[in-house]
Amino acid sequence: MRGITKRFPGVLANDRVDFEAAAGEVHALLGENGAGKSTLSNILTGLYRPDEGEILVHGRPVEFRAPREALDAGISMVHQHFRLVDRFTVAENIVLGDHRREGGAFRLRHRAIERRVGELGQRYGLAVDPRARIWQLSVGEQQRVEILKALYLDARILILDEPTAVLTPQEAEVLFETLRELAADGRTIVFISHKLHEVKAVSDRVTVLRGGKAIATVSAAEATPRSLAELMVGRRLGDGVRAESRAPGEVILALEDVWADGDRGGAAVKGVSLAVRSGEIVAVAGVAGNGQRELAETIAGIRPPTKGTVRVAGKAPRPGDPRAAIAAGVAYVPEDRLGTGLAPSVSIASNLALKSYREPPASSGPLLRLRRIRERAVELIQRYRIAAPGPTAPVAPPPGRRGPRRPAADHPWRHAPIGRARCA
Repeated sequence: MRGITKRFPGVLANDRVDFEAAAGEVHALLGENGAGKSTLSNILTGLYRPDEGEILVHGRPVEFRAPREALDAGISMVHQHFRLVDRFTVAENIVLGDHRREGGAFRLRHRAIERRVGELGQRYGLAVDPRARIWQLSVGEQQRVEILKALYLDARILILDEPTAVLTPQEAEVLFETLRELAADGRTIVFISHKLHEVKAVSDRVTVLRGGKAIATVSAAEATPRSLAELMVGRRLGDGVRAESRAPGEVILALEDVWADGDRGGAAVKGVSLAVRSGEIVAVAGVAGNGQRELAETIAGIRPPTKGTVRVAGKAPRPGDPRAAIAAGVAYVPEDRLGTGLAPSVSIASNLALKSYREPPASSGPLLRLRRIRERAVELIQRYRIAAPGPTAPVAPPPGRRGPRRPAADHPWRHAPIGRARCA
């Protein structure tokens, strides 16, 4: 990719980026959130079209007007948020949209497809039941399906966008072994991440993006975590800050023999008792699927406990009531940021106000103070460097959109009917 530039309203996502990757290597794209990694990969896969620059595949200039053309050129991407149909089987998802699929246009040869999927899974260590339905699989298994889909299409350039964000450390290590095997087979792997230790563990070379620009390309073996971090943030890092030792304060969060059911029935949280004091960090560790999410949802009031008590500052908020937990001072950052944490099609300002719009200064009695909500959003966008054209932009564009559209100028809450939004 040479001189790739991509602009959105108010945002320069990619600024004359040069990037190249060789056959048989794992090439990492490293950068902070908002550095332009996903935009660059979406251009390479035909989801976006660059405003400037050119793309060469095997030395030949190409221009992708749609994702299908990128697929035909042997380029496939495993997105951070999987694009699978829950009710379809593994095999059906893998051939979905494949114009070369077994059996022609109107009939699928299920046994041939399942056999081919099984062969690919066995060869690359991506075993998964071809007849299982997606909703029956774990997150790690669903990711295998996405990779198998790319291999089924014979992709020679495979892009993985933050592939370990939803994986346990054990699952991540299995994925790394698969990526090394794919590279050894002569494929090109583009590994997008902001996790330094993973980039060091799996990649051959690293290209660092910062503020939409390609800062440097270095050898992963020769780079250190500190040198990569300094390239990411654009300044020298000190030796870190040593926190002063101090005794923890009083108990702020207390769980007493808490039980809670999981989504599939049966107890997911079983008799947990826990005390968290002011001024301390308490970690809850365990392999994914062992009740951590259900425990967090119980504390946040999203999931009612079947037994036991949750107390915040000595008081027990109403069980199963997120509003009561919020009023008690509990904040929850969920693992599924788009599905649970945010309303993707609603504006940034509305999302920032979802848990506070009932109280001043966001509202006055039954009326929303839209200007104050928008001003507060502008303050937060500036303070936390949120890459966005403005407070009225949606958090994420709807599927298939080529980039964020500018909201109607005559209606500042075009994307944000707060009073109708479902929220905690």
